[in-house]
Amino acid sequence: MSRLLRTSRTVRGHLRRTVASPAYPWVTGAVLTCCEASELLLVADSPTVSTGLFFSAMELVSAASLMWRRTLPAVAILTVASVLINFAASPHSNVSYTALVSGLIGFYTLGRHRVQHPALIVGGGFLASLAANLFHIRTWQTIAPELVPPVRLGNSLSLGLFAETFVLTAVILGAVSAGDAVRARAETRRERSAAQEQLIAMERRQAAEAERAAIARELHDVVSHSVSMIAVQAESAAYTTPGLSPQAQTAFQDIAGTARTSMAELRRLLGVLRTRSDGRAATAPQPTLDRLDELLEQHRAVGGDAELRVTGERTGTAERTGPAASWELSAYRIVQEALTNARRHAPGARTLVEIGYRADLLTIRIGDDGPGPAADRPWGHGLVGMRERAALLGGRLTAGPGPDGGFLVEAELPW
Repeated sequence: MSRLLRTSRTVRGHLRRTVASPAYPWVTGAVLTCCEASELLLVADSPTVSTGLFFSAMELVSAASLMWRRTLPAVAILTVASVLINFAASPHSNVSYTALVSGLIGFYTLGRHRVQHPALIVGGGFLASLAANLFHIRTWQTIAPELVPPVRLGNSLSLGLFAETFVLTAVILGAVSAGDAVRARAETRRERSAAQEQLIAMERRQAAEAERAAIARELHDVVSHSVSMIAVQAESAAYTTPGLSPQAQTAFQDIAGTARTSMAELRRLLGVLRTRSDGRAATAPQPTLDRLDELLEQHRAVGGDAELRVTGERTGTAERTGPAASWELSAYRIVQEALTNARRHAPGARTLVEIGYRADLLTIRIGDDGPGPAADRPWGHGLVGMRERAALLGGRLTAGPGPDGGFLVEAELPW
């Protein structure tokens, strides 16, 4: 049963792609034109031939006009008008099979592209069918008056004479309704797709804002730590440095006081960014690249396979300033998110983390040998956050399929 369903879905997919192809209306219009020409040439007693050369030419034109039904939907009016005129001109109240198919496609096109309101199209088709039916009744009464009674209200035989009108109107209603239903479904699909794109864009904006808030919290920690160190060192220098003049001691005290004031301002302005969902302040120290080995051990503990390669010379943390600590924090978070994605989308894959220290650049490269990214999977929140971190530091980050397969994240953070 499941195999049958898969086959059915595959067939429906092929049909949708075929119908959506730009060549589809040209091919079907050309086929109908060839069929009409064949009927004119090969079937001597066909209804089309019996109506005369002029009406036969109209049939050919109406079939050929369907080739432009997608780019110029209004040409379907020519098709349906030709079919109805030929139907009215036929003394036997019938048309060729090709003309019948052309007329159905024409009414479907008018409903599909909503050349006019469906009610107006059906109403116009009803009036045209009624006119053709009345013309036929008059013709029948002329040919065999003894078989065709006069049309009188309330007469059941008179009502039966209008069967053509009822049948044609039902057929026209079905074709127009089918076209309008397909149009409504296509519009609904487009609206749903547009709404989904807007939702994805909104989620990306929210993810970017949330990541910026997280970055702000972490930078707040880094700056607060640096300012607190300034305060402590200034106060210590005022008491531990021998031979300081009173002016120098006062300057050191002023520096310490300014640092403490700055810390208080930071707590007031940015302290809310350090509050967790449970209302308590988060006090864990922010990680740096010193803890990469610990991060990889955590990755291996849950079944991952990771290797770290470091090139270049890393400056000691005691010589670093605040911004350099921010660089290391962002680099750590990028590696952390890349390892998380590897565990989620490529469990068991081997992951290689490469950190390169240069004079003016910190390079990060995380690649795995997993199946690689899905073609229809958009950037997730984690990848958006990684890009935000790199952009914050004036760097760049790329993520996508690696040259040898798998998923590859590369970042460059200028010092």
